[in-house]
Amino acid sequence: MSATRTPRTVRASRPSRPTRPIMAVLDWLGRRWALRVLWELRDGALAFRALQERCDAVSPTVLNERLRELREAGVVELQAVGGYVLTTDGQALGAVLLPLHRWAEQWGRRGRARPEARRVRTRRAP
Repeated sequence: MSATRTPRTVRASRPSRPTRPIMAVLDWLGRRWALRVLWELRDGALAFRALQERCDAVSPTVLNERLRELREAGVVELQAVGGYVLTTDGQALGAVLLPLHRWAEQWGRRGRARPEARRVRTRRAP
């Protein structure tokens, strides 16, 4: 005996591209390593390898992807000499991160930034 299927109601989905600029910015800044790349470039140009080392040896594939996304967003550019650097928009974004950095420093001094102990599960012998 086969079950009779009833037609599903089609719901309007949210657009895949955010319609508000803040949502677009949060989408690409929320990608892993994006903020770290911006933070490391705040003091000037870095070559790919130097940037990779500053980002705790992020994989070249991921770093390449983030740099591509940040270049498309207009906040990072690749110079002919010197490597990757923040654009004027990237520098403005970096300035916005400074108050967050100051807040994080105070938060960390209060002992809130300590890494939690990780639980390690061990297998019990049968």
